[in-house]
Amino acid sequence: MASQTRLKSFLSRDSVKKASAVGYDASLIPFSATNAVEPCPGGNMGELPQYKSYKRRWYGLLALMLLNLIASWGWLTFAPISDSVATFYHLSSESPVNWLATVILFGYGLASVPCAFVLKRRGVKSSMLIAAILLIVGNWIRVVGAKCNGGKGSFGVLMFGQIIIGFGQPFALNAPSYYSDMWYTSKSRISANALASLSNPLGGAIGQLVSPLLVTEPNELPDMILYVAIIATVACLPSLFVFARPPLPPCPSAATPKLPFRKSPKLLLYNRRFVIVFIVFSVLVGFFNAFSSLINQIMEPYGYSSDEAGIDGAVMIVAGLIFSAVISPILDRIHSFLLAIRIQVPIVSICYICLIFTQTKSGQLAGPFVISGVLGAASFSLLPVALEWVQEQVFPVSPELTSSILWVGGNFFGGVFIIIMDALKRPPNEGDPPGNMTRALIFQAVVAAAVIPLPFMLGSREQTRNRRVELDAEMQSSPPLPTVHQENLVEV
Repeated sequence: MASQTRLKSFLSRDSVKKASAVGYDASLIPFSATNAVEPCPGGNMGELPQYKSYKRRWYGLLALMLLNLIASWGWLTFAPISDSVATFYHLSSESPVNWLATVILFGYGLASVPCAFVLKRRGVKSSMLIAAILLIVGNWIRVVGAKCNGGKGSFGVLMFGQIIIGFGQPFALNAPSYYSDMWYTSKSRISANALASLSNPLGGAIGQLVSPLLVTEPNELPDMILYVAIIATVACLPSLFVFARPPLPPCPSAATPKLPFRKSPKLLLYNRRFVIVFIVFSVLVGFFNAFSSLINQIMEPYGYSSDEAGIDGAVMIVAGLIFSAVISPILDRIHSFLLAIRIQVPIVSICYICLIFTQTKSGQLAGPFVISGVLGAASFSLLPVALEWVQEQVFPVSPELTSSILWVGGNFFGGVFIIIMDALKRPPNEGDPPGNMTRALIFQAVVAAAVIPLPFMLGSREQTRNRRVELDAEMQSSPPLPTVHQENLVEV
């Protein structure tokens, strides 16, 4: 077929320079013209179109969004009520509570390697089922950890439940890039990735708001954990009915076989643009995770309540979701990914500098809310853009591998930053005000500022071509295939 020849030519000419591209094989499309198309009028057999978008992709995206929401809710369940958790479990300080968020970030890193292989070998449905099982089990272990010992609870059991949730997170969070590549075209991948990826921080926003509302006294903690476990169980059920893959690929780039894992690491290591984005992504996502986990302890010394800290975290996340909903469809049309990255990274870094000065003894809320809103808008819109732009640069490397590496970096750095920032916290009887985290915020600002120049080292727009977008455009410019009547196309 002429389209196969054009695809081979494109890949061999441009897509991979340091590793040989896999040849395109039309037999990989799991669909047969003989059972899908009836003869056209006049007795001639019509040829089956190679590409088709299916409405069922939205159901799978919704199930993936629910998984990510629940995974993040589990991560930040205790961050806005750290004082109540410490009191309920009779802890000497809030530092052990910080580990409830930190172990999830490190557990994420440990489970990301098997997650990448599951996505590669078994597909997105298997990954989502594993995520659902681990999230359900982890949440119910937390219930046991809150209600055992005659209602006094066990912090160790609670921590074990958090670790299980951490193992389940990558099977949900690493899947959006793979899912959008398989089911969506270049005109909607950013939006699809944004919806799935950003539902993760939406779960964090819900945790930031709901936990302080349900836990006004330490003895209310077990009931809150039970309610979250019930909601998590219900939200994971749609994953049972997700379709494994589309009968036909949506576009040429989705149909292109991806490089084997054994060839990909060297290609990524020598790709300067991937390395730069990995550093920027890891640092900024790491600080976002750390700030979200410590927000209550950052604001509490200045007299802010847990409710106000929770609202501030929610403002950050909701503003990010709203802005991403506006900007993602625009970027899907104009494909100016590099320009967006160069605008967003400096804004995020400047916001971390401003956070040093937003909390005051007067308890004013305008400063924290405004800076958190801008930080959320820039950070959230950056996530799907960076994930998709990297894949454009390294195509045809598997998207599940690139997204896994980026998310591992962000979560690992987040865990490290939480430990460092907790160590920089003033003791309860020192500082002005006592127990403040100003030194931690200065550390955060300095490191975030150091990555500002990196996006401007990625090269010009001509040097950073969007390979999947160009491939789809080139294939669409080829002579059209014979017409097939839609009523003769059988959808599996």
